Amino acid sequence: MSLLSLGAAPAAPAGKSLLDHLASGGPIGFVIILLSFVGVVLVIMHLVSVREGRLAPPHVIDELARRLQGGDIKGATEVCQHPDNDSFVTRVFAAALIRCRRSPFGLLELRTALEEAGQQQVSRLYRSTDGIGLIASVAPMLGLLGTVVGMVGAFDTISMTEGFARPDQLAGDISQALITTVLGLIVAIPATAVFTFFRNRIDAMTSGVGDVIEDLAALVENQNQSGPGQQRPGGAGAARRPAPQQQPQAGGPGVGGRAQ
Repeated sequence: MSLLSLGAAPAAPAGKSLLDHLASGGPIGFVIILLSFVGVVLVIMHLVSVREGRLAPPHVIDELARRLQGGDIKGATEVCQHPDNDSFVTRVFAAALIRCRRSPFGLLELRTALEEAGQQQVSRLYRSTDGIGLIASVAPMLGLLGTVVGMVGAFDTISMTEGFARPDQLAGDISQALITTVLGLIVAIPATAVFTFFRNRIDAMTSGVGDVIEDLAALVENQNQSGPGQQRPGGAGAARRPAPQQQPQAGGPGVGGRAQ
């Protein structure tokens, strides 16, 4: 006689698998699962699009610096507007240079134009994370909705049952109530953490790209000050103004003949 046959307890029935638990969430649980896949796609898209090499491509920065150092503002604008050079830096500089070209103040307005265009582009990067933030907010509310729906179903079962309801009659509704809450939290907690991480990542990256934009703006200002025909107010152009003629003093030697 083997040891297994001596006092061996009968095998316990197998528990639910992961798929069975997920199926217990019902339609609301499937919606939460779908949101989790959408969140993963948004995270991958953000990691691919928001990188330092995409915000400020080195070859574009070199070409833009060469044009600006040579005083070719029109050529620099064309470089920024080329579809193949689309990036954070080129969008900021294109908007700033176009505004300066249309403004009566010219390149004197460059710093203000760069600052405003930069704020718009940073806001655009922030909006790329709004989808993740929305999932982080909606997922727990869907879980709460599933909980309420499951509890309503459980109470309906109790009301329609004569006498006491058996546990197996309430198991489905209670399972839905708990599973949807768990799914909502499982999706919301990582989404909230990723949303905060990406916001801080955008701040760090745009701060570094801002230094590059400052260097490029300095090239424009140097060319604007030292280039031909770009005289500053009060400079040589003002020095060539004709001096006012002095009026002869009354009673002086030039009036009334010789001095007495």
